[in-house]
Amino acid sequence: MGGDAFLKLEIELIYFEGCPNTEPARANLRRALETLNLAFEWQEWEQGDPRAPEYVRQYGSPTVLLNGRDVTGVEPGLGGAACRADGAPSVDVIKAAVETAT
Repeated sequence: MGGDAFLKLEIELIYFEGCPNTEPARANLRRALETLNLAFEWQEWEQGDPRAPEYVRQYGSPTVLLNGRDVTGVEPGLGGAACRADGAPSVDVIKAAVETAT
């Protein structure tokens, strides 16, 4: 994996206040990036925040997007403002998505 490719990663965490899976998703995202020796920051969007872009309301909580794509492969429009039945994306799922994106 070349260093230049990593510079193009856009990472977003989408959640809504009170979702019990938000903190595990945040921890899994942090752990996945640490495991890959990446020191990336990510944008967090709270779905109820009026400043959040409209597209974040189309995902369940929590969702991790890499370059605009859900790491689990779920398409937008299927979840908005509900806890995801599958919970937080796992470290392995996030790592695989990062490796694929780079």
